[in-house]
Amino acid sequence: MSLPTVRTLVSAIALMTAGLAGPALAQPADAPSIAQPEEWTLDQRGNLAVITAPEGNLDIAVIAVGEAENALAAARAAWQVYDPDAQRTVELTTPAASENGWDQRVSISYATSPSEQATVNAMALRQGDDWTVLIVNGAQSTANIRSAAVSQARESVQAEGYAPEDFSGQTAHRLTPERIALLRDFVEEAAERLDVPGVGFALIDQGEVVYEGGVGVRSLGQPEPVDADTSFMIASNTKGMSTLLLSILVDQGLLDWDQPVVDLYPSFRLGSDSTTESTLVRHLLCACTGLPRKDWGFILADQDTPASDVFRQLSETEPTSPFGELFQYNNNMAAAAGYVGGALAYPDMEIGAAYDRAMDELIFQPLAMFDTTFDFDTGETGNWAPPHGLNVNGEQTVMTNHFNQAVFPYRPAGGAFSTTSDMAHYVQLELSRGLTPDGERLVSEENLLARRERGVEVADGVWYGMGLFDEEHWGIPVVTHGGTLSGYHSNWYALPESGVGAVILTNADTGAVMLRPFLRRLVEVLYDGHPEAMSQVEAAAARLEAQSQVRRQGLDIPGDPAILDNLATRYESPGTGTITVFEQDGETWVEAGSIRAPLATRANPDGTVSIVSVGPGVIHLEAEVGEEDGARTLTARDSQHVYHYVETE
Repeated sequence: MSLPTVRTLVSAIALMTAGLAGPALAQPADAPSIAQPEEWTLDQRGNLAVITAPEGNLDIAVIAVGEAENALAAARAAWQVYDPDAQRTVELTTPAASENGWDQRVSISYATSPSEQATVNAMALRQGDDWTVLIVNGAQSTANIRSAAVSQARESVQAEGYAPEDFSGQTAHRLTPERIALLRDFVEEAAERLDVPGVGFALIDQGEVVYEGGVGVRSLGQPEPVDADTSFMIASNTKGMSTLLLSILVDQGLLDWDQPVVDLYPSFRLGSDSTTESTLVRHLLCACTGLPRKDWGFILADQDTPASDVFRQLSETEPTSPFGELFQYNNNMAAAAGYVGGALAYPDMEIGAAYDRAMDELIFQPLAMFDTTFDFDTGETGNWAPPHGLNVNGEQTVMTNHFNQAVFPYRPAGGAFSTTSDMAHYVQLELSRGLTPDGERLVSEENLLARRERGVEVADGVWYGMGLFDEEHWGIPVVTHGGTLSGYHSNWYALPESGVGAVILTNADTGAVMLRPFLRRLVEVLYDGHPEAMSQVEAAAARLEAQSQVRRQGLDIPGDPAILDNLATRYESPGTGTITVFEQDGETWVEAGSIRAPLATRANPDGTVSIVSVGPGVIHLEAEVGEEDGARTLTARDSQHVYHYVETE
């Protein structure tokens, strides 16, 4: 499962949005070109070009600054051109890897208050002595909904004369022992630089697993190494397996991709009657229904929530854009797809148990994925790698897996435990177009490949199908999916043209930023590409270190006693859950759904105050302290939702 990126609640992974048809290029006389997505407007003034989202509340501006002392000076000059009255405080400045032909790239983020729900950042780009600055400024909700357009626009701002590498038509090298060693060296070096305790990875070439193993240890402070049979949570990598289940059921004649969901599961509802009736099976999987992310609905929910809660939450949610128009990643829809499949396979069982049995009997056992499970007691015993995350001081720490139990009621979207060896079998199936490693056909080629059909565009060269991403980088097609939970980050890649596949599983939040560089390094080794992967890791490591310092500096630890002492002991939000505040070991703690951690406080730029959980990891509750009709309140937000809690006795 992939968790949301929300400044006020969690900093994890931001997924992208919007299907665009042939963006035009806006070319100001003195400014670089920028892609103008369909329906966005363009304002061109000399060395400034601004494109504005259809909602009118999000700008992307590109400004040709010329010579400047440094990145911050260039950004200040750019703001004077774009919005001279803006008063924003720089929160974080970090180097970014050199891409798109730029000699230097510097990322700059600006302080905002939770109630603003704003996205304000800049990227300063240098070629020779001249700087160009890209500014993204506006509503966080629109940036989330239209992040595909944002991504395309940002990627279109390239240095003069830049031409990306293109390996199309070239023959990939075979993964010889020498080339495998290069990849293992990269994984080892990247893990050390990012302080990732353990990494499992596998390589497949021409249908055969040519390497499976790992580097590092399962748990900090313990000697047991990661190997091919070490168990990790694989999060949203589960989605492709759930859609594989539906592919098998299509083969069996139990469903059709274009069949209304209510024909198969009559109690299904999605918002209004008209929306419900028009929802087809493929819509559960396509991330194209305009359904906003609502992950905090399960993060903040009680952990004994039943699988049926997926359908309750969907019944209360209406899409924010028409079907097929925008990419919006939604875990509840993917979970519903898996449960519908389970109900069709075993209609007399509870939907969660039916799904578990269907996955085990129809997928895991035929693929010899004997160590893949949804059972936490099994996954967390023996040869398993516990999750790790940075504490408030930026130190890598072993974490409890308590938080990740929140995914269990929604497990078709991301709740499996698996191993490098088992995942390699799954990638072999993808590369063979439906054959098990033993050569037996598990699923028809037609219905396996239906999952990869390009649907909504996610970013430049990236499309979402049904539970899988179909991508093209450096002229090379890539089928992939990743997964993110607290302390676990992973990916698998299939390169169909070269017959090469790879799996990478990590047991730390810092592992998230080595996944794309791993793909880049794989391509470098296969096609003798320019060595860029390690510089991407170095830039990411510097960014993580800077982010950790800024986060710590912005918090009062221990929290302000005047704020903490005035908190109620219990708050409730109807339909979401409760927040409990209590004392433990002389500290004030909070428990909200799956979050249980000490509390800090933070003064926001607008004068409000927030409480912030400060346990290790990237998942943090941030809630603004307030009062309403004489009752104490807490208000948490993600990019599209507000979770309002009122004190209860």
